[in-house]
Amino acid sequence: MSYVMSNDMDKVIEKARRVRLLALDVDGVLTDGRLYFTEDGQELKTFDTQDGHGIKMLQAAGITCAIITGRNTQLVARRAKNLGIAHLLQGREDKLVALKELTGTLGIALEEVAYAGDDWPDLPAIRAAGLGVAVANAHRELQVHADYVTQLAGGRGAVREVCDLLLQAQGHYAAALAPYLEH
Repeated sequence: MSYVMSNDMDKVIEKARRVRLLALDVDGVLTDGRLYFTEDGQELKTFDTQDGHGIKMLQAAGITCAIITGRNTQLVARRAKNLGIAHLLQGREDKLVALKELTGTLGIALEEVAYAGDDWPDLPAIRAAGLGVAVANAHRELQVHADYVTQLAGGRGAVREVCDLLLQAQGHYAAALAPYLEH
């Protein structure tokens, strides 16, 4: 399931059991990290639908989701709205400061946070979070410091992998799957 050594997976599961907030970077995590621009300057991004479904299942299980990104775009605001993500912090270069503000507002300890990122601006938040996650395409330094490295790349199912991990660790996976097996 990950690059975590098998004897360390028990620690990852224990950390995942405590998570009440999943905070996500956008470019390189919710997207493939590429920036697409049209001739007239419009920006385009691609998002993975399985990531979106995972986020919805996580929220249905009572885990809050948030986006913390250094960029500021209407595309991300639209995606957050479509997924029911109420906590969108855009234009935030210092991800740890933003994460601490959010946890303070929500009354959630950093130990109860999973944070997923892909590059150096995410490193302080990954190190501070109870469960630091680097996506498979993350810079090597993030992979070294993360508790968990996904097998899947950002924008290609990495977020769904994290959502499934959290659902399984907290005992919600079977209940989330059950409605799809009833037919």
